[in-house]
Amino acid sequence: MPNWGQVMFQDAASSVMFQLISFHDHALLVLTLVLTVVGYALLALMLNKHVNRYIMEAQTIETIWTILPALILLVLALPSLRILYITDEVSQPSITVKTIGHQWYWSYEYTDFMNVEMDSYMLPTSDLLPGDYRLLEVDNRMVVPMQLEIRMLITAADVIHSWTVPALGVKVDAVPGRLNQIGFTTTQPGIFYGQCSEICGANHSFMPIAVESINTKSFMKWVSNFTQ
Repeated sequence: MPNWGQVMFQDAASSVMFQLISFHDHALLVLTLVLTVVGYALLALMLNKHVNRYIMEAQTIETIWTILPALILLVLALPSLRILYITDEVSQPSITVKTIGHQWYWSYEYTDFMNVEMDSYMLPTSDLLPGDYRLLEVDNRMVVPMQLEIRMLITAADVIHSWTVPALGVKVDAVPGRLNQIGFTTTQPGIFYGQCSEICGANHSFMPIAVESINTKSFMKWVSNFTQ
């Protein structure tokens, strides 16, 4: 959950999001070093008054400033490609949850269990309890067991939506007639909020997502209570 005035990412609740934050810090460090060197070179070039009319070419420095940016791009591209493949990898999921986007609410179906499905609507302000978050709380949270891989199958029933939970590093478009897939694993218990990130109509801003991560024993108890 972000804090007021926060300018950085939310705290990571999955291993993928942790690696995304680490890569962001890595890229920011490289860009800061590049900006510092280039800025110093430009400043020195504008302020110095040295002139040598016999220097017509400088092949050494041209070779350096051609190879060095290529190496910097490799330093940025290789970890980026690694994370890109990690985010798309679904190895051995323990549970599959099908998510369907509607105007303007989400439906969840736990396909591994019988009759475990629900609609998730935003709670109106009049129904909020003390400590609840306005525009983010829902009547039925998506409940998942922590430290187990969850496979999400995401689609839409009407227009394009986007199932997005920043703390989990998940952002997948829900497209009518198409079934998208992504996997994630929560590393800690808690409630993680998100919203539809696709402009899907008049109530686009009122389509929140709430994912509740609990231990496996509590999850099985929740499933058994749901099916009764």
